[in-house]
Amino acid sequence: MHILAISGSLRASSTNTTLVRAIMRLAPSHMTFTLYEGLADLPHFSPDLDGDEPPAAVRTLRQQLQSAAGILICTPEYAFGVPGVLKNALDWTVSSGEFSDKLVAAISASPLWGGGENAHASLLLTLKALGTKVPEQGKLMIPHINKKLDANGDISDIETRQALLTLLEALAQTITVTPNK
Repeated sequence: MHILAISGSLRASSTNTTLVRAIMRLAPSHMTFTLYEGLADLPHFSPDLDGDEPPAAVRTLRQQLQSAAGILICTPEYAFGVPGVLKNALDWTVSSGEFSDKLVAAISASPLWGGGENAHASLLLTLKALGTKVPEQGKLMIPHINKKLDANGDISDIETRQALLTLLEALAQTITVTPNK
């Protein structure tokens, strides 16, 4: 089953992007991943640009979302919410509906004790507005992420590793039992 992974961070040394790559290595063999790398290329959302021929970067995002059986989103918290670039990407799908009925796992990860709880709540609210299906065990907040990844970018914390395996299994199970729309 093919999963599109999206990191909500543009920072080159982002712990969220490092975490996404670690999750991709951790995943069971029946799950294949593509890391979406076009977040910085998306123009600011404008309904005026979203006509019959939206910008190429928007078309690419929409195609990758459509071709995925599920989506994994991992975001940091910025100013008590999701980073603007992630929200912008999600906004580009409101009218076109690529997230409608899509199975999604939502992760927030932060070096702070709260694990990005405000970003997590904001992301879940937006995903609800988009009509996604997020399994209960497909939601995870990871505090102190900088202490849970080793120098190679692998997950060094056993509890975090287990929580991520549970999340991946919940996503896979939901995809398996949910008929395509």
